[in-house]
Amino acid sequence: MGQLQERFRAFINNRWLVFVAAMWIQSCAGIGYLFGSISPVIKSNLNYNQRQIARLGVAKDLGDSVGFFAGSLCEILPLWAGLLVGALKNFIGYGSVWLVVTGRLPTLPLWAMCVLIFVGTNGETYFNTVALVSCVQNFPKSRGPVVGILKGFAGLGGAILTQIYAMIHAPDHASLIFMIAVAPTMVVIAFMFIVRPVAGHRQVRQTDAMSFTFIYSICLLLAAYLMAVMLVQDLVYVSHTVIIIFTVVLFIILLVPIVIPVSLSFFLDPRGPEEEALLSETPKQESGKSESDVNEVIFSEVEDEKPKEVDLLPASERRKRIAQLQSKLFQAAAEGAVRVKSRRGPRRGEDFTLMQALIKADFWLIFISLLLGSGSGLTVIDNLGQMSQALGYDNTHIFVSMISIWNFLGRVGGGYFSEVVVRDYAYPRHLAMAVAQFIMIFGHIFLAMGWPGAMYIGTMLIGLGYGAHWAIVPAAASELFGLKNFGVLYNFITMANPAGGLLFSGLIASNIYDHEAEKQAHQHLHWEQKSGSFFSSMLGLDDPPKCEGSICFFLTLVIMAAFCLVASILSMILVYRTKIVYKNLYGKSSQARVS
Repeated sequence: MGQLQERFRAFINNRWLVFVAAMWIQSCAGIGYLFGSISPVIKSNLNYNQRQIARLGVAKDLGDSVGFFAGSLCEILPLWAGLLVGALKNFIGYGSVWLVVTGRLPTLPLWAMCVLIFVGTNGETYFNTVALVSCVQNFPKSRGPVVGILKGFAGLGGAILTQIYAMIHAPDHASLIFMIAVAPTMVVIAFMFIVRPVAGHRQVRQTDAMSFTFIYSICLLLAAYLMAVMLVQDLVYVSHTVIIIFTVVLFIILLVPIVIPVSLSFFLDPRGPEEEALLSETPKQESGKSESDVNEVIFSEVEDEKPKEVDLLPASERRKRIAQLQSKLFQAAAEGAVRVKSRRGPRRGEDFTLMQALIKADFWLIFISLLLGSGSGLTVIDNLGQMSQALGYDNTHIFVSMISIWNFLGRVGGGYFSEVVVRDYAYPRHLAMAVAQFIMIFGHIFLAMGWPGAMYIGTMLIGLGYGAHWAIVPAAASELFGLKNFGVLYNFITMANPAGGLLFSGLIASNIYDHEAEKQAHQHLHWEQKSGSFFSSMLGLDDPPKCEGSICFFLTLVIMAAFCLVASILSMILVYRTKIVYKNLYGKSSQARVS
C-alpha cells in the first residue's frame, strides 16, 4: 500500500503528466480561430454589417495577443490562480456574448461587444502563459519540442472544438458560442492544479527521447486524422452516428499520451537510485555561491556535459563517471568557467527583466522579425475567405481548416527542427526561423499569382511558416533572456503579432482591396451603361463592392513577400550576433573547460 501511494505521488509530480495536461489545456486555447465560425450568427442576430464584424475581429486579435497582464500576474500569484483567472475571463466574456446574441440580455452597443470579445479571448493568453512557463521550466533542455508541441495544440484547438460541436449537432448555431464559453473553462479548472513546475530537471531519463518521438507520432496522427475527417465530412454525406464515432476516436487520440506518465510512474522502474543520490549530493559550497547557483550548475549542466557513452557503461562505472563530472562542474563554477549571474547585470543567456531586455538590440530584432513574418501570415489567415472567393472558390472553409492544420504542423515541425539546429550543431535557433520566413515568401508569391492549385500550395507554405514562428520565438527568447521573467517577456513579444496584422491587413490589404473593388465596380457600371442595363446595375449600388481575380490581393501579397525577405535577413543578423551565446549554451567548449 505504501509503495502504491509513493508511485501515485510520483505520478502526480511527473513532468510528463504536466506536459500532457498542458497539451489538453492548449487544445482548448485556440478559441480565437473560431471567430470565423461564430461571426455569421453574431452578424445576423444583432444586425451588424461587415465593418462592425471587422471591429469585433480586431478586438479578438488584440485579446488573443495582449497577454502582458497575464505574464505579470503569473509572476506574483500561483500558476493555478493564473489559469483560474483565464478560465473566468473566458467564461464571462463569451458567456455574456452568448446571452446577448440569444436575446437573454438586452442588446449592447458595439464597443461593449468588443470589450466582451476581448475579455473572452484574452483568457487564452493565461492558458498559453501558464502552460509554456511550467513546461519550459520542467524541460529546460528540450525547449524547442516542448514549445512547438504546446503552441501546435493551441493552433489546432479550433479544429478540435469544431469537431466536438459537429457531434453536438445543435440546430441553433449560437450554441457554438456557449460551447466556447463552457468547454475550455471546464478543462482548465480540471487540470489547473496539475500544470506547474515540478523540478523537472531532476526527472531526466534515458527514455525521454523515445517519449518525445511518441508524442510527435501522436501529433502527426492527429493532424492526418483531422484532415481526413474534415475532407470526408465536407465532400460526403455522413450520418450523425458516424460523426459521433469520428469524435470519439478524436478523444481517444488526445488521451493516448497519458500512457507516458502512467508507464513511467507505475510500470517502469524508477530512475536508478544511485544516479538520483549523486544528483542530490552537493559538495561543500564555495563562499559567495548561493544554494540556487550551485543547484543551477549541477542540474542544468550535468546532462549536457555527460558523454552519451556513459549511459552504456555498467552501473558502478556510470556512478563513478557522473560523480567525477559533478565534481569538475562545481570546481568550474567556483572558478568562473561555468557562468553564474553577474552583479553588473545579466548577459545573454541569463535572466533579464523586461526593462533590461528592452534596451537590447537582440530583443528588438526578435520583435521586428516576428512582426513582419507572423504579421504577414496572420493577414493571409484573416483574409483567406476573401482570397479564395476572389479566385473563384466556393467552399472557403476548406482552406481555413487546411491552414489551421498546416499551422499546427508548422509549430510542431518548427520546434523539432530548431532543436536539431541547436542540439546537433550548437547554432542559433533563429536559423530555422530564417528558413521558415523564406518559405513564406514562396507562399505569398503562389497566392499572388493565382495559378491553378495556388491556394492549396500557398496555404500550406504560409501555414507551415507562420506556425514555425510560434515554436521558435518563445524558445529562443527563453534561451537569450532567461526563464525567470519568461511570462512577461513572452507576452510582450507576442504583441508583435496583432501589430503586424494591423499594419498589413488594416492599412495595406483592406485599402488595396477596396481600391481594386471600386475600380471593378466602375468598370462594371460603365459596361452596364453601354449595354443598356443601367437600371439593373443601380439596384445593387447599396451592396459593398466585391473584387474578383488575383489582382485583389496581388500587390498586398508582393509587399508581404518583400517584408518576409526583410524578416529573414533580420533573423540571420540575429544568428550572427548570438552564435557565441549558443556555443556557450550547447557547444562542446564547455566540456573542454571542465575536462
